[in-house]
Amino acid sequence: MNLNTLSPAKGAVKKEKRIARGQGSGHGGTSTRGHKGAKSRSGYKRKIGFEGGQMPLQRRVPKFGFKNINRVEYKAVNLDMLQSIVDRKNITDITDEVLRDNGLVSNRDRIKILGRGELKATINVSAHKFSASAKAMIESQGGNCTEI
Repeated sequence: MNLNTLSPAKGAVKKEKRIARGQGSGHGGTSTRGHKGAKSRSGYKRKIGFEGGQMPLQRRVPKFGFKNINRVEYKAVNLDMLQSIVDRKNITDITDEVLRDNGLVSNRDRIKILGRGELKATINVSAHKFSASAKAMIESQGGNCTEI
């Protein structure tokens, strides 16, 4: 096989559609744009959401709701997840780095410990927030909760 014998598969390459190159090309005259109107002119651009003069959807649908820009989102981590980490890794101090390494939270997440599940181990947990039930459970087992 030589480079000069290579060619694309039959039907893989189509001829370029040469627009506005005379009537003989089949694409002359109106240059495949139809007759007159804004769409046939150069520089035409339809507005986003334009529906031919009908009231567009974004104007028909009413506005509602409110997005609080000061809202703080927390990633929930339950006690049963902490217990599974303790069982697998035998760790007593659970920090945000430990939770990140185990794939429970990502880099910029704020962490809130919630009280679902059962905790059997004595652990020291540091997180951004604790629910009352989670804090009570951790402290009843002899551990302590530290807010970051």
